[in-house]
Amino acid sequence: MDEATSPLRHSGPKGLVTSSTTFDFKADNFYPSPFDLYNMSIIKSVRGFTPQFGDNCFLADNAVVVGDVVMGNECSVWFGAVVRGDVNSIRIGNKVNIQDGAVLHTLYQKSVIEIDDNVSIGHNVCVHGAKIEKNCLIGIGSVVLDHVVVGEGSIIGAGSVVLQGTQIEPGSLYAGTPAKRIKDVDPEQAKEMIERIANNYVFYSSWYKES
Repeated sequence: MDEATSPLRHSGPKGLVTSSTTFDFKADNFYPSPFDLYNMSIIKSVRGFTPQFGDNCFLADNAVVVGDVVMGNECSVWFGAVVRGDVNSIRIGNKVNIQDGAVLHTLYQKSVIEIDDNVSIGHNVCVHGAKIEKNCLIGIGSVVLDHVVVGEGSIIGAGSVVLQGTQIEPGSLYAGTPAKRIKDVDPEQAKEMIERIANNYVFYSSWYKES
């Protein structure tokens, strides 16, 4: 994909900090909010940056998305979740669900968030300035700190704390405080489970759009 069309490339107020990660969608598919769909969710510009959303996204009534945030298609941000792109950029791929009570934030001038496609961010997770590659599951109540890289197809067990700078190998299960490598995950089983959760959250969000 051409870097010029990547939502992860930016130098101005429309949502665009330089990164090597690219996602399979184009910046011209994004548009600023708020939309009628989002009801009472808080969508706010900060420092000249307005959140940008792809097609068929859902924000729960009290979800908060602010600042330099770009989301892909079929994403959902659930009740009480906060995606706070005020001090640095947050880039989110397609079919990412950010479940109830989760917090995504960054470190001023030092760390950004990059989340690739088909990622589930569990209830009450905190992701702070980390990169999460595609097809990952971040378990309920986990903390993922600055400059962590979660490799493709990995799972972070519920309640884990992934310390700053940890590099998680693709296809791994990490758990504990601090999180340690437990084992390889079965690629087919993990892929099936992670894709099922991602698809389920697209389905769940459709209920709210109809109500």
